[in-house]
Amino acid sequence: MPQVALVGGAHIHTPNFVKKLAETEHIVTRYVWDPDRRIAEARQDVTGGDVVGDVDTIWADKSVDAVVICSQTDLHEELVLAAARAGKHMFVEKPLGMDGTDAWQMAKAINDADVIFQTGYFMRGNPQIQYLRQLLQEGTLGRITRYRLSNCHSGSLRGLFDTDWRWMADPDRAGCGAFGDLGTHALDLLLWLTEDDAVESCTGHVDVAAARYGNQCDEFGEGMLRFRSGAIATLAGGWVDVANPNSLEISGTEGHARITHGELFLTTSNLPDADGKSPWTTDLPDAWPHAFDLFLQAINGDDNVPLVRADEAALRSSIMTAIYQAAEQQTWVTPKVG
Repeated sequence: MPQVALVGGAHIHTPNFVKKLAETEHIVTRYVWDPDRRIAEARQDVTGGDVVGDVDTIWADKSVDAVVICSQTDLHEELVLAAARAGKHMFVEKPLGMDGTDAWQMAKAINDADVIFQTGYFMRGNPQIQYLRQLLQEGTLGRITRYRLSNCHSGSLRGLFDTDWRWMADPDRAGCGAFGDLGTHALDLLLWLTEDDAVESCTGHVDVAAARYGNQCDEFGEGMLRFRSGAIATLAGGWVDVANPNSLEISGTEGHARITHGELFLTTSNLPDADGKSPWTTDLPDAWPHAFDLFLQAINGDDNVPLVRADEAALRSSIMTAIYQAAEQQTWVTPKVG
């Protein structure tokens, strides 16, 4: 059975992941480490294994096949590069990097090490998203002119990051605020849907509303991207939204798609009954397991598991960095690639 080590347990999604590690019969948690031993011990209470004070113990132990890195984002580069040198498969919570520079360095090290990699972009497996990607590949909606994606919640209004997850509202540790935290999921979907249509430039605006975490941590934002094909896209992300009914909209010369309250609506003459009035449920594929479950499947030897590539994760960090830079400079910025 694969042996896994939890390397950093500070991320807000860690409780779900350690529960999954404990429940998965074919996975053994060998070690747990965090800079804060109290966090490590809390996670070890769920997973079992040994709490270690020195993370080098994990890199040196050849019996450890994989690591789950859920640390603060500013620790990612050090931990990911060490994991790559040690030849450990790795799940790294999103975003991969603090910015595009460290993200691309990590992606190169991961690819050079030829290890299994996965990150926390879990929305690709949604049946409606999978189906839309198929329609776009087939050209059913014609030439796409614009995309709109939104991923928002009311976390700042509810004090979600007041205590245990306070570091996630500190850009010096997280690399971003609300827009980067949630907008990166919308960005992942956008780039996955558009595939090889490169982002030529982007701009954006971020701001605070409640200022619950000070004026340095943005609480909402919007980005705009221009693609090589001529299509444009907008991305919304925020922690001060009391509702987020419309998560996606795609407009093409032969059709229109939107996802409202989790239901897909299609308008196109290229599909029978696609009049945009009733939720579209025809030919929708099955949902994928969560991104973390896919990682556990992959390290257990399953073939053809749909994982996020390291260079994909780096590109998302790079584009998000460019949007923040553009917002600060009030201009358009070309993302760094590679």
